[in-house]
Amino acid sequence: MANDYVFNDSLPVAPLKIAALAGIKPFAQKVNDHIVHFRQNDAEELLRRQADLHYRGYDIDSYLLDCHCPRFGSGEAKGVLEESVRGADIFIMADVTNHSLTYKISGHINHMSPDDHYQDMKRIIGACAATAHRVNVIMPFLYEGRQHKRNNRESLDCAMALQELVQMGVTNIITFDAHDPRVQNAIPSHGFDNFMPTYQFVKTLFRHDKDLKVDKDHLMIISPDEGAMPRAVYLANNLGVDMGMFYKRRDYSKIVNGRNPIVAHEFLGTSVEGKTVLIIDDMIASGESMLDTARELKDRKAKKVIVCCTFGLFTSGLERFDEFYEKGYIDHVVTTNLNYRTPELLERPWYTEADMSKYMAAIINSFNHDVPIGHALSPTEKIQKLLRRYHADGYEYYETLY
Repeated sequence: MANDYVFNDSLPVAPLKIAALAGIKPFAQKVNDHIVHFRQNDAEELLRRQADLHYRGYDIDSYLLDCHCPRFGSGEAKGVLEESVRGADIFIMADVTNHSLTYKISGHINHMSPDDHYQDMKRIIGACAATAHRVNVIMPFLYEGRQHKRNNRESLDCAMALQELVQMGVTNIITFDAHDPRVQNAIPSHGFDNFMPTYQFVKTLFRHDKDLKVDKDHLMIISPDEGAMPRAVYLANNLGVDMGMFYKRRDYSKIVNGRNPIVAHEFLGTSVEGKTVLIIDDMIASGESMLDTARELKDRKAKKVIVCCTFGLFTSGLERFDEFYEKGYIDHVVTTNLNYRTPELLERPWYTEADMSKYMAAIINSFNHDVPIGHALSPTEKIQKLLRRYHADGYEYYETLY
């Protein structure tokens, strides 16, 4: 496994520093631990090959940058670096969805919003862009990604944010499962990479369900709407199973909570009777459409309904998911750990997380070495290899490997 991360012909573009904002520090610590392990293995492997690795700061105990954003009593803030970043390759990590953090404004407690996290990220960029060799931004949940296109007289927030970041000196922007990756057209001459957690979902499903049978008679992939079709098509093709799709009929004469309410869900696809169905999408916000889709599938006699979403926001709470789990409409929910999850969610019997820290570490390590990342952007080969071994040796092989 160590050999996969040894870059024989490439040195890092500059010493690596990871500037993790407060809302993502626990995840960043896991990422840092993986990179430390990768590079210790690199050094051992290169030494075994009698190769020499002359590079200051390559193999150290931590790549985390000591930085923070203190606030004044008025709510204003500033970005502060407690160490030099001159000549460093900076990766700024931010979770704009972490609402658990608070600060005071004139004595009143205020929870941090995506706007607050985005401003703190810009403060750290402003503190290091002048002296760093390169600045990269990692936003697993793309800021304002849901406002990716303009309808009538609206602001185009995501595009404006991307343009602002590159104007501040950001070279690469890294995100995961963007609501619509075409928003990168706003910055056509700068780096924008959108990674998918498909491989990690497959690993997590194999670990969770030992009886999962991956064939057309027992498994089916479901897209809850037309927007999630590419994700569902990719996964279904890799697993060699059928897929189906729901489309939403909306009442465009009304607006409820900023959107047109869903009137009904219509299904396109073969029978789901007796099958395990995987509903795959980019996020669970309120969860309304996801739960309606799960109920429709169980009404069509699906054996199991498993929900796989990159980001579990659960903006309307967990009560309806508890209710649907108790009624048997959903069997399991899988999300990644790329965004903040409440302690209550982590305790739910119906919830499992797909750990993305090792994948993130491999991405950062590859960027820092300036090597191709095609294998990370499209993990087809890894999924196929895992699937072949799973078919051949079953869950026992999977347990020993992971």
